[in-house]
Order: sequence, then structure tokens, then C-alpha cells
Amino acid sequence: MKLKNILYSMMMGTAVLTGTTSCVSDLDQYPHTETTSKDVYTSLANYEAVLGKIYAAMVTSGQGKGGDNKDMESVLNGGSGFDYMRMFINMQECGTDEFASTWLTGEQTTGLTYLSWDANDAWVSDMYYRIYYNIALCNEFLRNANNANFSGADAEKMKEYKAEVRFMRALFYYHALDFYRNIPMVTENDPVGSYIPPRYTPQQTFDYIESELKDCVGDMLPASTCPYGQASQGAAYTLLAKLYLNSEVYTGVAKYAECKEACEKVMDMGYSLESDYSKLFNADNDKRTNEIIFALPVSAEHTVSWGSSTYLVCGQLSMSNANQNVADFGATSGWSEFRLRPEFVDKFTQTDIDGNGDKRCKFFTNGQSKDVTSMTDETAGYLSEKWSNLKDDGTTASNTGDAGVDTDFPLFRLADVYLMYAECVVRLHNDWDNWAGGSDAADPDVIASRKQGAIYWINQLRERSHASDVWASNFANDDEFLQFILDERARELYHEGYRRTDLISCSLVGSEMCIRDRFTTNKYIWQWKGGVHDGQAVDSKYNIYPIPNTELTANPNLHNDNY
Repeated sequence: MKLKNILYSMMMGTAVLTGTTSCVSDLDQYPHTETTSKDVYTSLANYEAVLGKIYAAMVTSGQGKGGDNKDMESVLNGGSGFDYMRMFINMQECGTDEFASTWLTGEQTTGLTYLSWDANDAWVSDMYYRIYYNIALCNEFLRNANNANFSGADAEKMKEYKAEVRFMRALFYYHALDFYRNIPMVTENDPVGSYIPPRYTPQQTFDYIESELKDCVGDMLPASTCPYGQASQGAAYTLLAKLYLNSEVYTGVAKYAECKEACEKVMDMGYSLESDYSKLFNADNDKRTNEIIFALPVSAEHTVSWGSSTYLVCGQLSMSNANQNVADFGATSGWSEFRLRPEFVDKFTQTDIDGNGDKRCKFFTNGQSKDVTSMTDETAGYLSEKWSNLKDDGTTASNTGDAGVDTDFPLFRLADVYLMYAECVVRLHNDWDNWAGGSDAADPDVIASRKQGAIYWINQLRERSHASDVWASNFANDDEFLQFILDERARELYHEGYRRTDLISCSLVGSEMCIRDRFTTNKYIWQWKGGVHDGQAVDSKYNIYPIPNTELTANPNLHNDNY
């Protein structure tokens, strides 16, 4: 059953149950309610409701429309805050070549856009507290579940739910690690209330996430039987692969062999590519369970938060360019929230842009300049048209007059797994092509051999999008191929919340095949990087977001390096 229609009423007061990360009670960053654990954790149905809240907390910021009856105090959106995914998308995209934010002042995105934030930045702060709010929900669920007495089928179901919650907590800690690095660690085993969590090093957090995922995956449902919108074993192995892919950044130790193995586990689970790329991002994308490994369901009826995929559908569309018909995307208005910077546009050819090549190239250019002459001029920069609120049959999804959409957010997709696998093959100095075993393309032995290489999987994506195949002869060495994979990730995954991490990965000085390290350095410059039109390198400290000053005040164990 699709989680779009999940009822949230049961866990209106759940957030109380959270163990905060600080000991200072007057920091109003955490929710308040008179409901207690004793009131909530009384039946399996109530545990199910809390589990629903944990999932829903990624696409809502409160219990009401647009953040009404808010989960926590916030700086953004008039104090109501934005949902987890709107913040996540901005944190991952705003400062990159994929995103030119228009509302610098109104949305307070100047710091994110120009790579100039500090420890008082509203987005940096709200994202941090939202992550730990969600972690606290998980901790309280597990704190009670570990002492619950269920038997028979209920006990088996509880084992499954606990595994899902542990996965979700690992996901939140992964985001905290990626954004903030040296972070506080709090689990269900720590006391609630006046407790000061220790500061974990990236290695400690990495080890914790790895251990949690390995330990819980066996109790999660396989991809074949897992209900849509819930986390399956496929989601756990995908997250483990993402953790391993970036291990060198987090810990100084590469784990590409481990990443490749995790990818292989996902690839053996029966997933397949959706034949039509555009259908992955429309209002019927809940049907794409063949490719979407883990989705965050949203609903114009139940989860309107002005964020998540609503932000991506409406934010990409112009509010003033008469050449663009927003109804063609199932929207009633555009927000002109963001445009594309030309360096990302140049990853496609003019043939692609004209609509006669790579079908992933979904740009609107009529009346828009390619050059982003001004960050606040909504006509400066091409518009993306990747996301849609139309169904497969071309009809508009429901309730769009309220600005909400029915397009789910695909957090993990098989395409990402293919690209991670290909990168690992190259970094491990394995054969790119692996044609060994014969020349007959229909020979099963040849096909099996090819699948051990990198190019086979990349070409699966390119053939799906009607882009030309690539071959080993296109690349002089590993570095050239890795650069191509990085660019292919941009073409395939833009506006899905990957880009900042991708540009930072492998940022260690002197690291072998360190083709990335593009986010802050002069290795890759894009317009308005560093706050100037032609772009410039920025301080390497901006590879990591700072712990908010409010949290530093609350927890003496924490400090920021370089800020």
C-alpha cells in the first residue's frame, strides 16, 4: 500500500519523546507536547503510526499544511521551517553548478549560493536541528521497542519495524556526517533530558553507520515484498554503498571494493531501469518500483509542505516568462526559485538542448539567457523541466491549486547504483570493458563478462536516454574516465540532491585518482561560485558545514574546525 495515504494523527505528540542533543533547556529547537511515551507506545498500531511519522518527517515540517502545527522552532519560513528534503536539496544543490537560486534575500540562500555561510546561517542551523529531530524520533521509538513485549506475528512485525527505524537513523546520521563531519552522537541507550552527547570523529560515525546497516539489513524486508515507501534491504545496501563510496573523504581510507560489493547486492535484487526517464519524475512515479529503490511519498492532500518534490516542480518553473506554460507540468503557477548555471548546461550538447539527443536534457530556453548575468534575474539562466505533476496519461494530479504535488521523491535509484559500481570498477583498476570470453554479443559468457566492467552499465543509462554509447577508446586513462563518470552523474542525477557530495568526494590532497575535489577549489569554476560572476575558488572549509553556534553554546563537547 502506498504510504501517500498514511494517517499521521496517531503520532501528533510523538516528538516529545525525543532525547535532545543538548543540555540547555531554553534552546527552543525541539518540540514540546504533553503526550508521553507511556501514552503513545501502547500497541503495535501506535508503533506503526510512529514509524509513519519518521518517514513523513522527511517531507513535512509539521502536522499541518505548509508546516502548520510545526514540529520544532525554526528560523526559516516564518518560524515554521521547511521540510527535511527542501533543506537537503538546497544544502546539496544551491552552491553548485546545477542551481542558481533566485530568492537570495527572501529565502536567505545567499550564504549557500555563494559558498559564504557561517555558523549562524539559517539553512545550516535548521538542517542540523531537523536531522537531530528525526534522529530523536528514531531513538525514542527504539528505546521503547527494545522493552516492548509482543509475541507471535506482532513480534516478527516489530523486529521488521525496528530494523527500518535503525536504517532511517543511519540515513540521518549519514547526512549529518556528510554535512557536518564531527557531530554529536546520541542513541536509544543514552538518557533523555540533561545529557551532553560526546563529539564523534568522522571515523567513529562512519563505523557506527556501517555497523548499524550491516546489523539491521537482515531483518528488513527484501525488495520484492517491501511495501512502496518503506525501506527495504535494497535501500540499506544502497546507503551502505554510498557510505563506502565516500569513505576516503570521511575517514582517509578508500573502500571501493566494499562499495562495489554493496552495489552488486542491489543489482542482484531484480531491479531494472525504467524505459522512459521522464516517468521517474512525474505524478505516477510510484509505479516505477522497478528502478526506484527507496521513495519518499508525498501527497497534495496529506503532505503539503512547500518542499520536497513540490519545491522541485514549482521552483523550476517561471512565474513571469509567458513562453512557458506551467500547466504543461501540472502546476498552477511557477515560483522562479532556481535556474541552471551554464557550466552544467554545457555537460549536454546543443543537439541535446534542442531535443534531438540525450532525453535527460530537459531545459527551457525560450526567453531565457544561458549566461546567469544576475542571480536575482529570473530570466538569466535556462530553466529545468525535469520534474512534473502530470500523470502518465497527461492529466494533472489532484489539488495543485494548493501548490502541492503528487510526485514522489526518489531518494535512491538504480541508476545511481550503476554509476557507483562503474566508478568502483575504474578506481580498483579493473577492466573497463571486459569483453573477454568471445566476440559474439549474444553469447551469455560474453554478456556476463561485460557486466563485470564499467562501460556496460554506463551505456545502459545512455541508451535509455538516447545518448550515444561510450567505449574504452574514448578515454586515454582512468582519470579521464572518472571525470566522465562525474559528468554522467550530473546528467543523470541533477536536482536529486547529489551534486555537492559528488563534487567534494575524494578531496584528500595527493589521493590517487582524485578526480573530484571540485567543490571549493579552482579545479572547477562555475558562474557565481564564491560570489563573483566568473566564479572563483573559496576556502576549503566550505567543504563542510559548521555546527550551529546555538548548539556549540549548548554542548561544550562540540567545536568547529576552521570556522
